[in-house]
Amino acid sequence: MKKLAVIDIGSNNARMIIVHIFDNGSFRIVDELKEPVRLISDMTQDNIIRPRRIQQLIKTLLMFKRLCAANEVVDIIAVLTAAVRRAANQRSFLDEVYSATGINLTLLTGEQEAIYVYQGVINSMDIDAGVIMDIGGGTVELVHFEKRQIRDVACLPFGTLTLTEQFGTYDKVNPAQMEAIESFIKARIQELPWMNAISNLPLIGVGGSYRNIGKVLRRKKKYSLDVAHNYYMTADEVKSVYNGVMKMDLDGRMKIKGLSNERADIFLSALAAITTIIDHINCTDIYVSCAGLREGIIYEHLEPQLAVKPVPSALDFSLKNLSGLYNENEEHAQRVAQLALSMFEQLRQLHKLPNSYARIVKAAGVLHDIGQKIRYYDHHRHTFYMMLNCNLYGFNHHDRLMAAFVAEYHRKDEPKKDYIKYADILSGEDIEIINRLGVLLRIAESFDRCMSGVVTNVSCDILGDSVIVKTNATMDATLEIKDALSSSTIFKKAYGKNLVIL
Repeated sequence: MKKLAVIDIGSNNARMIIVHIFDNGSFRIVDELKEPVRLISDMTQDNIIRPRRIQQLIKTLLMFKRLCAANEVVDIIAVLTAAVRRAANQRSFLDEVYSATGINLTLLTGEQEAIYVYQGVINSMDIDAGVIMDIGGGTVELVHFEKRQIRDVACLPFGTLTLTEQFGTYDKVNPAQMEAIESFIKARIQELPWMNAISNLPLIGVGGSYRNIGKVLRRKKKYSLDVAHNYYMTADEVKSVYNGVMKMDLDGRMKIKGLSNERADIFLSALAAITTIIDHINCTDIYVSCAGLREGIIYEHLEPQLAVKPVPSALDFSLKNLSGLYNENEEHAQRVAQLALSMFEQLRQLHKLPNSYARIVKAAGVLHDIGQKIRYYDHHRHTFYMMLNCNLYGFNHHDRLMAAFVAEYHRKDEPKKDYIKYADILSGEDIEIINRLGVLLRIAESFDRCMSGVVTNVSCDILGDSVIVKTNATMDATLEIKDALSSSTIFKKAYGKNLVIL
C-alpha cells in the first residue's frame, strides 16, 4: 500500500487529504485537515503578501507535516492556486516556506488549476455537457465541456475574498453595493466570447460556497438524504438564498442553519458571483460537486491517462474502486451483477423499464455484499448505509437511493418502514420498481450461493402465467435452484407471474 498526501493552498484555506492507494489499484481518503490562511487578505497595494499571513501558512504546513508523520506518509504533493500568482513577493515567499517546512510548493497557472478541477468533476459525475464553476477566495475557474471533453477554460481574477474586500460586503449591505458587485462580475464574464455563446447548460459548482448553499437548502427543506455530492438545486432555489442573505447583517448570516461561521462574512459575495453567472448562461439546473482540484490530482496520480481522456463512466470508475476496497469476493459480486442484469434484459416485457435502470441493477449487484466489512449478520443493512455514505459517484441522489434499497433487498423482504424516511425523494412507483429489481438481485445471488460460479448464465421465457428460468451450470445446481425458488412468493408479488426454475 502507498500513502499520499495532497495539499491545496488557496486564498481562503489550506487543505490536506491523506490517501491510501492499495495494491489492487483502489484508493481511499483516510484523513482531511483544513485551516484558514486567507493569504491575500489585507494584501498591500503593491501586491505583497504580509509576513503574518506567511507565518500562518508555515505554521499550518508544519501541522500538516506532523499529521503526515503520524500516518507514515512520505509522498506529499502540494500546490498553490490563486493566492500567490499575483503576489510581487512570490519568489521570496516560496523560498521562505520551503526553508521553514521542507515542502516544495508547486504554483499552478489558472489554466492548470481549472484542468485539475475538471478532472476531479468529470471523473466523479456522469454529465455529458455543462459549465464547471470553482469559486475560491481570489479567483473563479470556469470550464465549459461538451461530450465530457474540455471546450473552453478561463480563470477570472476575483473571488469571494477579493469581492468582499473591494465592495465591502462583510456586513450589512445596501442595493447600490449589490448592483455594483453584480455589474463588475457581469463585465468580466462578458469579456469571454465563449461564455456569451452558452445557454441552458447545467452548472456544476465546486468549492465551499456551493457546498454551503446546498447544505442551507437541505436544512431548509428537511431533505432526508445527508449527501452533498451531486446535490441538485434549481436556479430559483439558489436565488432565494441570495435574496434572503442580502437582507441580513453578519450576525444574521452567522445564524443561518447549514452555513459555516467561517464563511459567513464572504458568503454574500459568493452568491452574487454565482447568481450572476446563472443569469448570464440562462441556467436552470445546478449540481454540487464535492470532487475538485485535490481529487483531480489524485486521479491523475492513479492513472496518468486521465489527464488526457476522462473515464467514460464515473459510475463504473467508482464501482471498480469501491469493489476493490470493500468486496471480499469480487468475482462473486461480478457474477451476481451479471446474472441480475441478464434477467433484467430478458424480462423487459414485464417490467417495461428503460436502460437507465440497468445502472441501478449493476451498482446494487456489484456492491450488495460490502456491508460484510462491518459484520456478516444484517450485512444488507450495512450495505445500504455504506452505499449512501461512500464515494459512489455517477448517480443522482434519487438513483443512488434506489440502488442502495435494491442492494438491501437481497437479504430482506420489502423494507416498508425504511421507505417512509425517504418519502421526499422516492415515489410509490419508485418503491414498486425497487421491489421488481430487488427480487432479481435476490435470485441472482441465490444462483451463486456457493460463490463458485456453478450457474454460468440463465435464459428466461415468459409463458402464460409463468416465467421459466433455465440455468446453465457447470455441475449440479440443486442448492442454487432451491435457494432461488425461495423468492417465488415475492417474485409473483412483483411481476404477477409464477417463478419456475429449471
